[in-house]
Amino acid sequence: MTIDLFLALVIFAFVMSVTPGPNNVMLLASGVNYGFRRSIPHMLGITIGFSFMILVVGLGLGQVFERFPVTYEIMRYGGGAYMLWLAWKIANSGPVGEGKTSGSPLTFMQAALFQWVNPKAWVITISAIATYTPGSGSLWPVLIVALVCGVVNFPTIGLWTLFGTLLRNLLTQPTFLRIFNISMAVLLVLSLAPLVWH
Repeated sequence: MTIDLFLALVIFAFVMSVTPGPNNVMLLASGVNYGFRRSIPHMLGITIGFSFMILVVGLGLGQVFERFPVTYEIMRYGGGAYMLWLAWKIANSGPVGEGKTSGSPLTFMQAALFQWVNPKAWVITISAIATYTPGSGSLWPVLIVALVCGVVNFPTIGLWTLFGTLLRNLLTQPTFLRIFNISMAVLLVLSLAPLVWH
């Protein structure tokens, strides 16, 4: 990989990681409801799960979907149902208390597995593999893309969690927190649009 291609990959990974999407909406809500520290496993699950997804897809999983399209459809609709459940969970998060909130943040494994049903993660993965791994299928270019995306992803999604944590102090009123949580749930549901119109 040339230095120009590498720098382009870093910029791509930054823009894709920092812009709004299901992961960032959920981390913003998690920062508000659970604080930064309790949201770290969620953040790690996103970064490691997403990097692993790039690696697996780049090394040939995409061909499985081409040969067996029904597997893609199962993931697509199963993922949509899971995202609706997550939206419901966010909408029904309880009031912010003394560092505690009713419910619990996503675990590492839940966040990692969520990448497989996240429409934005699929768009990023397919775009990254197609653009930055010429002659895809070989390990090293795919590994570099997965590592760069992971290294760039963690601090950028952390900004969303941090912003949520800062908002936490402003949302101590149960009514305002409820409005915020419902708004985040609605945004998460709206992020399903690519699934509906694909």
